[in-house]
Amino acid sequence: MKKWLTGISLAAVSSMIVISGCGSQTNNASPSPAATSAGTAEPVTITLNGWGSSPEETALFQQVLKDFQAKHPNITVKFDVIADQYMDVIKTRLVGGEGADVFFLDAFEAPGLIAKNVLEPLDSYVKPEFDVADFEEPLVNAFKGKDNKSYGFPKDTSTLALFYNKKDFADAGITKVPTTWEELQDAAKKLTKADGGKVSRFGFGAAPELARQMFMIQAAGGKISDDNGNAAYASPEALKGLQPVVDMHLKDKSAGEPKDLGAGWGGEMFGQHKASMVIEGNWAIPYLQTTFKDLDFGTAEVPTIFGKKATMAYTVAYVMNKSSKHKQEAWELISYLTGKEGMKTWTSKGLALPARKSVSKELGFDKDPLRAALVAGNSYSIPWQAKETLPTIMNNFNNQFISAYQGKVTLEEALKKAQDTANKEIAAAK
Repeated sequence: MKKWLTGISLAAVSSMIVISGCGSQTNNASPSPAATSAGTAEPVTITLNGWGSSPEETALFQQVLKDFQAKHPNITVKFDVIADQYMDVIKTRLVGGEGADVFFLDAFEAPGLIAKNVLEPLDSYVKPEFDVADFEEPLVNAFKGKDNKSYGFPKDTSTLALFYNKKDFADAGITKVPTTWEELQDAAKKLTKADGGKVSRFGFGAAPELARQMFMIQAAGGKISDDNGNAAYASPEALKGLQPVVDMHLKDKSAGEPKDLGAGWGGEMFGQHKASMVIEGNWAIPYLQTTFKDLDFGTAEVPTIFGKKATMAYTVAYVMNKSSKHKQEAWELISYLTGKEGMKTWTSKGLALPARKSVSKELGFDKDPLRAALVAGNSYSIPWQAKETLPTIMNNFNNQFISAYQGKVTLEEALKKAQDTANKEIAAAK
């Protein structure tokens, strides 16, 4: 899956993978022109757009497409990888009438594209055996429009979990993994190593950006945008939610961001032993196991904040171009890729986590020592998503919050400036 704000570059893959597959007709939507009156499907080619991935993920995806081929011999799928500026390319192609039949869509971008009326609602295509109820509810809801119609189904996901260094915990005499934010703050103080006032290892590695802090705001009763899409994080509730993160850095000196100690992202900071705890996603597990093979670490659910369970969810869906000339075949592809069989193959190695509860259980991820905490967070997760103005809201938040995190301005000043600037930009764009 797409890795949010981790600093990891996705490996490049070939720009086009052509797979021949097989498409059976169903009666829940109008058949494509390729179907004859006798019901015999003629060969049809559909296009699929996505982004590049690691070689191991690419091999898994090719396998899923080959499996689709075995079941749908009359459909040829052309997979076109968009290596750079993915959404800009997608939007340009849609406007120009050259959009793919099916494409990846991040939850972050979904509200904006749904609002432009360029996606096909999928509800009329769904049959009972597709089992929509099997999806984790927050994930499937992330791709619903204001009309409550489904415009995509999630292909995979990742929540956030607490990663902790077992040896550091033992050395510090910490026998219980933090389950509340107060316990995390206390553990971070004990785990921090400093010599002459210079920190060599933080107890907690933080990512001071909205994609990682939104759940803190919402747990405190705040929100990042209002019903009109304006920024709304300069509120007492948002201030309450973010203050603990800032205080751990400025007051306790027990938390720092990766670049404070020369790391690129939280996983690297943790693996290099520059932080004893970090909050990261599923993508960190294979990275740590491959890059830091001697690291003994565990995971746990994100500690409760203000007495509430909260975590983020980063998810991507397959969606259908409303202008597709082969909608039934496009649905056959979407339903296979997000169905139980296709999703099981795609997520089988744990590089991405299933969006379906039954697949997580069948693959044993709900009991996995490292992934169970991530799976457990799905039911109460907050998708990384807001109104279509989220890119503007996010950019201004990130630009100002870092100043508060570094102590250059107060948190209240930073949030107000971010909100005011974002709302001026939003108003100017209307």
